[in-house]
Amino acid sequence: MEERLGKILSCYEGKNIELIPILQQVQSEFGYLPEETMRKVAKFVVVPESKVYAVATFYEQFRFTPMGKNKVTVCRGTACHVRGAEQILEKIEDRLDIKEGETTEDQNYTLETAACIGCCALAPCVMVNDDVKAKLTTKNVDTLFVKEA
Repeated sequence: MEERLGKILSCYEGKNIELIPILQQVQSEFGYLPEETMRKVAKFVVVPESKVYAVATFYEQFRFTPMGKNKVTVCRGTACHVRGAEQILEKIEDRLDIKEGETTEDQNYTLETAACIGCCALAPCVMVNDDVKAKLTTKNVDTLFVKEA
């Protein structure tokens, strides 16, 4: 981790204006913002750790836990909502035994929601990674998930 972070920081001058791009690059490298890296970034850009945490929590793009191998995104747009997205989300939460924003213990799935994924004519929709699953019902939610051996 030290070496990978050092390589990222070597591209910057240590100015506090670089904080967001550094955090973006750290997350790109590690898949999330490990606590230890945020402390080191704070020292590098010479700001309090609390400021790094404040910036990272302000922007929705930043994560504090690792993502699962598969990202499941339930659309909450109007068309999906009207056609049962809330019930589909509940069924997925039950199936994976996690809540929105969480990752399964085996690190296979991370569950998120989106305001709209742009597939309104196919509502209700769920994306598994980059694959859109359309016209879902609570009965066919289980087909979204592959059992890992």
